[in-house]
Amino acid sequence: MRTTIEIRDDLRTRLIGLAAARGEKGYSKIVEEALVRYLRDENRRDERLGELLALRGSVSDEDADAVREEIERLRSGWRTP
Repeated sequence: MRTTIEIRDDLRTRLIGLAAARGEKGYSKIVEEALVRYLRDENRRDERLGELLALRGSVSDEDADAVREEIERLRSGWRTP
């Protein structure tokens, strides 16, 4: 499927260079690979969040510490403006 997206010039330049290095004419395949990875990672985060939310209620101190650590790990990957 064809679609139009807007990206910065510097990113487009990098995509063109990467595609050329791979021997590809365009960068559609690279963008698709990046989207698949991104969406897979988002899905994993959602699944992990579901697992964490399933722990609601009384938990041991050890479990609470594990949840806090996982939340901190997830937050460390968030993008901030």
